[in-house]
Amino acid sequence: MDASAEEQRPTAYSQGYSADVDKIREENYPLLNDTTYLDHAGTTPYAKSMIEAFSQDMTSNLFGNPHSMSLSSQLSTTRTDDVRVRVLRFFNADPDEFDLVFVANATAAIKLVAECLRDSDHRGFWYGYHIDSHTSIVGVRELAELNFQCFQSDADVDEWIPELASNQTKAPQTLCIPRTIQHEWPALTIALIRSASKGGNVYTLLDAASLVSTAPLDLSSAAPDFTALSFYKIFGFPNLGALIVRKSAGRVFDRRRYFGGGTVDMVLATGGQWHAKKESSIHERLEDGTLPFHNIIALDSAISIHERLFGSMDNISSHTAFLAKELYDRLSMLKHWNDTSVCQIYNANSVYGCATTQGPIVAFNLRTSQGEWVPKTEVEKLATVQNIQIRTGSVCNPGGTACSLGWTGAELRRHYSTGLRCGDDHDILGGRPTGILRASLGAMTNMKDIESFVDFIEEFYVEKIPPIVALNPPLEEGNLVDRHFYIESLSVFPIKSCGAFKIPEGKRWEVKREGLAWDREWCLIHQGTGAALSQKRYPRMALIRPSVDLDRGVLRITCGTFTDQVSLEISLGWEETSLISTSMCQSSPNKKATMVCGDQISLHAYASPVVSAFFSDFLGVPCTLARFPSQSATRFSRPPRLSGNWKSKFRKLIMPGSFPPDLPPPVREQGNPLTLSNEMPILVVSRSSVNRLNETIKANSKQSSGAGKAVAADVFRGNIVVAERLARLGDAEQPYVEDHWSGLRIGPDQLRINVLEGCQRCQMVCIDQFTGLRRSEPFSTLAKTRNIDGKVQFGRYAAISKEEIEGLELESNDRRTVMVGDVVTPTLMETRDTT
Repeated sequence: MDASAEEQRPTAYSQGYSADVDKIREENYPLLNDTTYLDHAGTTPYAKSMIEAFSQDMTSNLFGNPHSMSLSSQLSTTRTDDVRVRVLRFFNADPDEFDLVFVANATAAIKLVAECLRDSDHRGFWYGYHIDSHTSIVGVRELAELNFQCFQSDADVDEWIPELASNQTKAPQTLCIPRTIQHEWPALTIALIRSASKGGNVYTLLDAASLVSTAPLDLSSAAPDFTALSFYKIFGFPNLGALIVRKSAGRVFDRRRYFGGGTVDMVLATGGQWHAKKESSIHERLEDGTLPFHNIIALDSAISIHERLFGSMDNISSHTAFLAKELYDRLSMLKHWNDTSVCQIYNANSVYGCATTQGPIVAFNLRTSQGEWVPKTEVEKLATVQNIQIRTGSVCNPGGTACSLGWTGAELRRHYSTGLRCGDDHDILGGRPTGILRASLGAMTNMKDIESFVDFIEEFYVEKIPPIVALNPPLEEGNLVDRHFYIESLSVFPIKSCGAFKIPEGKRWEVKREGLAWDREWCLIHQGTGAALSQKRYPRMALIRPSVDLDRGVLRITCGTFTDQVSLEISLGWEETSLISTSMCQSSPNKKATMVCGDQISLHAYASPVVSAFFSDFLGVPCTLARFPSQSATRFSRPPRLSGNWKSKFRKLIMPGSFPPDLPPPVREQGNPLTLSNEMPILVVSRSSVNRLNETIKANSKQSSGAGKAVAADVFRGNIVVAERLARLGDAEQPYVEDHWSGLRIGPDQLRINVLEGCQRCQMVCIDQFTGLRRSEPFSTLAKTRNIDGKVQFGRYAAISKEEIEGLELESNDRRTVMVGDVVTPTLMETRDTT
C-alpha cells in the first residue's frame, strides 16, 4: 500500500495494534504470505511468536499429570488454575461469580449443558432457540423432553419473554441466544428474561463462538447463565473450548449422572452404587478425566501474545468492522454490463461498519448478467486455484442459510430424498442456490486481502460485455470432408488419479464395454476411512506412474522423479495372495463401504503390508491399493516369482497374483457395470482445443505482464487425444469443434463411440503431471473461456455405443481395438443417427 493510501486510511484500521497490521503479518503470520485468507469464522491463524513462546515454555518446564502430587504435576495444576482465572478476566467475568470449565470446543460446552439439563429434572426441560443458530445449538432440541420452540425472528423472542411470568414451572426452561440476535448485544435480552421469570427456573445459554473471535465479551453485567466458546477462533491455537458458568446457575449440574476420573472424592466399585462428588467448584465436578493441560498452558501464551499484538478485542472489533464495510461496499458496487448487480448479499440491511450490529462476515452469492446463479462449488474451485480461501455451503447454520435462500423445510427434505447432502456439489436446485459464499475477516486481515478478493470477483465474474450466445459457430457436415482427424495419443490410467500409461505407437489396444482395457481398474484407498484418494488432495499421486506389461502379465508401478524412483510389480491376474474383501455389505465386520467420487462401490483391497507400505511411504498417507475389476477383466496366469529384496526400495518386486481363485470378479447382473472409471468411461480431448487454450493463456499473460506458461495436454488426463491434419496449407484448426460432436468412428473397423456431455473441470488440471506441482493455469483461463451453464468444461466424455456393446456380446471372440494414428470420423449433433 503506498504512502498516500496510508494517509487516507481511517484510524479504525489497526488502531491500537502494536504495529501496522501489515507489519504484524510480516513478522507473525508468514503463512499468510501470497494467500488471501477469508475464513476466520472457521478458525483464525495463529501467531508465529505465540508458538515460539509456547515452545519455550514447554522446553523450560516439566509438566506432569495434574491428578498426581509430584512437583511436575503440581506445576501443571498451578498453571491451569492461573490460566482459568486469566481467561475469566479476559471476558471481564468476576471469578467470585463465575466458574470456567475447560472442554474440547464450543459444541462440547453446549452438549454438556444440554445433558445436565436433561438429568436435572425427571420431567426433562423445555428449550428455545433462534432459527439463525449453529447446528450444535439446534441439536439440543433432541434432548428437550418438554418440547422446544424455534423462534423465527428477534421479534418472536421479544414476544415470548413477557409470557414467562404466567408460564412458571419447576422444570427448567432454557433459551439459547446466538450472536446473531441484534439487540444491544444479548445483555438486554438476558436482563429481560431474568426480570420476567422473577428468578424462576429459566436459564440462558449464549453461543459466543462467533462473537468472541473479533469482538469483546463483557460478562460484568446481565451475563448469561452459560456461555460456550472456542479459543481457536480467537487465537488460532490451541484447539480448546470453554463453558463459562454463573455460579448461581450451578444447581443445574447437581444431578448430573455421569462422572469421570477427577470429579469425585470417592467411588465404590462394588458393594453398592455410591459415589461422592467433589463439591469445591463447578469445574471440578464437570472436567472428566485428565485435562488437556498442555493446551491450557498454550492458552496462557496465546493470550499474552494476542494482547501484545492487538492490544484489546475492542481494537480488533473496530479494525474488522471497518474492513467488513469496505468489503461490503466494494462488492455492492460490482455491476455487469447491463447494470445488474453481481453480488446478492444476505443480511444487507445490517449496518456494516457498526461492530455492535454487524460482525465481520459477508455472506453472498454471485449472479450472471442474465440473473442466473453462479454455482458455489465452481467459485470455490477457482478461488482455491487463485490461493483465496473462503467457505461455501450452509456454513453450519442450517436455519439462517435456508431463510436467506428462501428454502422451506419441506423443500429441503424433498431434495434430500433425491440426493442433496451437506457439502456436495448440488449447487442450484429449482432455480435457487443451496448454499452461500462466506468471507469472514479477522484481526490480521488487511486491506490487501479485501482488494485481492474483490479483484478476483471482478476479473472472473463481472461481465463487461454481453455474453456470447454460443461458444462456437454452428458447423456444417461438409466441413468434415476437408478435415482429417486422427488419434494423436492414447492413455489409460490403471490406478485412478495416478499417472498415465501412454499406449506405445504401433500397439493396438483393446476396447471393452467399460472403456479402454485396464483403465482405472485400481485405486488407492485410505486405510482409516476407506475413501479413494484423489490427486486433487494428494498431488504427489501424479508421480505414481503405472504401466501395463501384457507380455509378462504385470502392472509395474514406479514412484518418484525420473532420477530417484522405486518400483513395484503386481500381477494382472486373479489368483492367490492374501487380501481382504471390502464391499457395500454391512453384515460382516470385515467388510466396509468404499467411497469413490461420492459413490459407494465394492472394492478388493490388497492386505499385503508390502503393497500398503510402498504407497503409504511415498505419499505420507496410510493407504493401500484396491481393485475393482471390470466385468470382462482378463484373467492372467500366475507369473513366475522373481527374487528380490523389497526392503531395498521395492526394486522389481513381484506380487504374485492379486486375488484368490475362490473370489471371482464382482459382476452386476443388470445395467452397465459400475467401475472406477465412473459412468462415462472414455475422455476425449482435442489437440486443437489445447492449442487454442495455450494461445489464450499466453495472450492473457502478456496483458497482465505475467508469466503464462503453456500447459501440456496431459493435465487434462484424456484417454484419447484427437488431432486434426489440415488438408491445405494455411487452413486453421477448429478448436472446441468437439462441442458439436455426437459420435466418433475410429480406425479401420469403424469402432463406434457415442460422445456424451462435457467434462466438468476442477483445480486438479492445475497439477503438473510431470512434477506434481500446482499452479493457477489452466483453470484460471478455462474459467473465463469455457464456462458453460456455470460449469467449467474442457473435453468430452464418451462411451462405447450400444451397437458395439451388443456386437461384443454376440461375438465373444471378436475384439475391438484402437491405435495411435487411427483415423477418427466425427458425427455432428445436427446429423446424429437416431435409428
